Amino acid sequence: MHATGQVISLRTASAFPIERLTLAANTELPPDLSVRDAGLAPADFSARFSALERTYVYVILNRRERSPLYARHAYHVWLPLDTDAMKAAAAPLIGEHDFRSFCGMLPESGPTLRTIRAIDIRRREDLVRIEIRGDGFLHRMARNIVGTIVECGTGKRDPAGMAQALDSLDRSAAGMTAPPQGLYLAGVRYADGFDSFREPPVSAGW
Repeated sequence: MHATGQVISLRTASAFPIERLTLAANTELPPDLSVRDAGLAPADFSARFSALERTYVYVILNRRERSPLYARHAYHVWLPLDTDAMKAAAAPLIGEHDFRSFCGMLPESGPTLRTIRAIDIRRREDLVRIEIRGDGFLHRMARNIVGTIVECGTGKRDPAGMAQALDSLDRSAAGMTAPPQGLYLAGVRYADGFDSFREPPVSAGW
């Protein structure tokens, strides 16, 4: 899994100038991590618990031959994908539902109700982009949704059965877990209107 819009929060007693924090942090981070921006937030702000909505983008390379350049950044599906079937499969998931069927590991406490606000599926040449927006996600929920939608797109699963799989509250009724390399946490939205969304480089220009 990757992140282009991850948000973190921390408390500090340091008087370090906030305008220099991005540069200073990036000098200490490994090459595969980078701070994009930094700012002051209210004392009660939590990057996790103050979030109103999260957006995941999943990228699929859909062609017969694999690509070494996309190997770490997209899921290679060599069978043809029917995006109309994928959209039909995604439709019953919109709204508030118990997503237990798409949860990898159930939470120790708390409900499994989540609200999916939109699932957008597009194709551009050999790339298929799936965007999922919701108020929160269970363990591996995004990847389990994508895996099930992909099975519908390849003809392995009937899209008409998606609602039944959702209502069953049984993980075995849904499809496979899509691999992590195609998944990006692309954005997190907060009450003040701030949204950290940044399109993954592999799907830039969409």
